[in-house]
Amino acid sequence: MDYDYLIKLLCVGDSGVGKTSFLYKYTDGVFHTQFISTVGIDFREKTLVYQQGGRQHRIHLQLWDTAGQERFRSLTTAFYRDAMGFLLLFDLTNEASFLEVRNWIEQLKTHSLIEDPDIVLCGHKSDLQEKRLVNPNRAREFAKNHNLPYLETSAKTGLNIDRAIEVLLDKVMFRMENSVEYAMLCATGRRRQSLQKLQAKQDSNLCSC
Repeated sequence: MDYDYLIKLLCVGDSGVGKTSFLYKYTDGVFHTQFISTVGIDFREKTLVYQQGGRQHRIHLQLWDTAGQERFRSLTTAFYRDAMGFLLLFDLTNEASFLEVRNWIEQLKTHSLIEDPDIVLCGHKSDLQEKRLVNPNRAREFAKNHNLPYLETSAKTGLNIDRAIEVLLDKVMFRMENSVEYAMLCATGRRRQSLQKLQAKQDSNLCSC
């Protein structure tokens, strides 16, 4: 397959929050009404054209779908180190799944390749407004405190499904670009200047969805 970048993203969260439906909606544009329980890990793929600084890149996405059950946790954490970014989902109609988000963040920081992984937090099933248990302001405040972009999504209506992937991909590509830039600046002996420059650039580009 012809592409410029292969990007691996991992979708995590408690069982039943809608991870599989989220990914099916993104890759196939369909919504499955029946609950699909992922056993272990699965993945879906999609190729897209990404615009960056006036340039176009053909990107092939591998979107890994993980089981949320505790009994599969040791299996799925083995895939964290290969992922370049994470979609962290909780169910807006399930208070317990929101309370578990903090634990998921700690797991990602522990098992991913870097200590500060790129994560986009998604409050899923936003179409079920009559069943909502997680207040939107509460979720946004949590995301802000953890420096995470936050979006409310729905696999049924398609709300913010594409946007969530776009935000995460922007963060991943930004990190990749800065990694190259940082290495080049360090090679010229400007380590401190490069750190200050990249930090300022990171702050100015931080998404506050």
